Amino acid sequence: MVVRAASYLSRVANTGVRVVAPTFRSTVEVARPIRISANLLQSRQNLQPRWVGCSRCFSTEPATKGEPVEHEFQAETRMLLDIVAKSLYSEKEVFIRELISNASDAIEKFRYLSMTGETLDEADRQTVINISTDKAFKTLTIQDNGIGMTKDELISNLGTIARSGSKAFMQNVKETGKVEAKDIIGQFGVGFYSAFMVASKIEVFSKSSVPGSTGFLWTSDGTGKYTIQEMEDVEVGTKIVIHLKPEDSEFSDENTVKDVIKKYSNFVGSDVSVNGSKTNQLKPVWLLDPKEVDEELHNDFYRYVSNAFDKPRFRLHYRTDAPMDIRALLYIPESRPGMFETSREADSGVALYCRKILIKSRAENLLPKWLRFVKGVVDSEDIPLNLSRELLQDSSLIRKLRTVLTNRILRYLQERARKEKKSFLEFYRDYGFFLKEGIVTSTEKLEKEEIGKLLRFECSSLPAGETISLPEYCDKMKAGQRDIFYLSAPSRQLAESSPYYENLRKRDLDVLFCYESYDELVLMQLMEFDKKKVTSVEKEMRQDSDEAIDTEGSLPVKDQSELSDWIKSTLGQKVAKVRTTGKLDSHPCVVTVEEMAAARHFIKTQGSNFSEEQRYTILQPQFEINPAHPLIKKIAQLKTKEPKLSIALTEQLFANAMVSAGLVDDPRTMLNNINELLTMVLERNTTSSESTQPSESSDN
Repeated sequence: MVVRAASYLSRVANTGVRVVAPTFRSTVEVARPIRISANLLQSRQNLQPRWVGCSRCFSTEPATKGEPVEHEFQAETRMLLDIVAKSLYSEKEVFIRELISNASDAIEKFRYLSMTGETLDEADRQTVINISTDKAFKTLTIQDNGIGMTKDELISNLGTIARSGSKAFMQNVKETGKVEAKDIIGQFGVGFYSAFMVASKIEVFSKSSVPGSTGFLWTSDGTGKYTIQEMEDVEVGTKIVIHLKPEDSEFSDENTVKDVIKKYSNFVGSDVSVNGSKTNQLKPVWLLDPKEVDEELHNDFYRYVSNAFDKPRFRLHYRTDAPMDIRALLYIPESRPGMFETSREADSGVALYCRKILIKSRAENLLPKWLRFVKGVVDSEDIPLNLSRELLQDSSLIRKLRTVLTNRILRYLQERARKEKKSFLEFYRDYGFFLKEGIVTSTEKLEKEEIGKLLRFECSSLPAGETISLPEYCDKMKAGQRDIFYLSAPSRQLAESSPYYENLRKRDLDVLFCYESYDELVLMQLMEFDKKKVTSVEKEMRQDSDEAIDTEGSLPVKDQSELSDWIKSTLGQKVAKVRTTGKLDSHPCVVTVEEMAAARHFIKTQGSNFSEEQRYTILQPQFEINPAHPLIKKIAQLKTKEPKLSIALTEQLFANAMVSAGLVDDPRTMLNNINELLTMVLERNTTSSESTQPSESSDN
């Protein structure tokens, strides 16, 4: 076994690949599955690492100088450490994010102190974060050449959970009134301890950049104690050696570590190398000046954040400091949404970052559900996070951020509608469904109106295929008009021939035509726009007075009243009310209900669950007849002479009106009544013909 291990190390050394070895000390117990000979240990210590892209080599392993001093975590601290290691984080892989963030903070502190004129060792060094993996010994090493730590800082920062050295550093900077260090990530002081989720032991080698500092080794297995020992030949900065538990050995694999870095830490401010290969290649495009970002960079970044292959249709590069600090880069895809994108169960497409560190790749709370087609990144220093930096806290701030982002997206789309009409109409054709969903699901009246500005419908006064917006409709309204009228129909032909449209056409009023079945629900939910009521043509007809119609060609007023009462008696519980109307011209009758859109939706979704009698009781339809129409006048004549035929005609007219209103789920139910009516008409004609034949014979 020893020979095979030595042979393996010899082959690795010949390839020039660095193998990071855990440091073995006589005072620290190290568990190994195999016994290692002294010669083999010596061969490991003699390996000379070469870091690609680093200004200097971490050439020698630190040597023991003093005796280790044992410290004990307090009882409360031990309990908290156990919580951090086992319960705080949902995914084990985030410990890499936390340690890289700490390393980045150490480098940022070094840069800040260098800029402010502090005297530091090796002040001109090139800063870098180096990570190495060792599958053979199941270790992961993360090393930075940032500010480093003194012995007291090791005790205060690593020996005390929930004490953030970065936060204390920023507070000190703020109190001194110097330039703010904006790239510091740490807030809570628990990130380092996330490594105990996967580590059986952690060794931290650190040396402060303060001139004359000594190197130290901090060691702990996370069970309640840690030791600090003075060391020689420790490089300036901090090196963390994680001895992985057997079940977590996957984190000693180079590809696994690279994948985690690309997922969480691709945009940290320092170069990150894994086994000598630079890993974080992309720039944080959302933090760049919009003028510096060309189309090619936008395309590449869009494909990265959306995991897509198309190009962005629209892009919004948004930066603001009030009312919150927000850096956002949002895209609308060029391709049409697929089946899974239109589902409300689809994930959000916006990733949440805080100071360039990924917090959530699919942040559900940043945008309302109807904006799930938007892809991109939002970065805010004001975002309240929990200790694990995985969940959002303080719902009031999140709601404010959500409102700010939503309003900005809506304003951007409104700008595109004005400046790029053709492109916007193409967008609306593909994504208008989401906008309509926003009106139906939103609870904010202002948000509904802002979305409403983006809606497009055909209009009765415009040629087929040409659409109009609600603001444009309002600009064309006649003096004194206080309603925006709309009519739902499957096609323009059916809309223009609808009985509900006749009256408004005579009055030369514009009507919006809605061809999608859900459009009328959208406009019903909108209710008002620009202080004008959004009204269906069916509801406008229902608003007529109950006075009898006294016009030329109509039934006498007395006959109208008698006929209305007779029809109500004939139809019984099917109708709540029968009345005459003067709003019809070429049609004999219509049916109206209080909310036609809601009634149609009920019939389509729940109508089959109720009997016919129950449906009529729920709908409470109002039957409105045209007293000037020949059919209505004929029924008035037949109701006493041929009651059976007049009843059949009345029931058929009512059924026709229900179909025209869209309140019959299956028109085939009308066939029996139609056949009976045809039979009666034929019998009547036959009888009439037979009665005329004898007189014709006598004449002959």
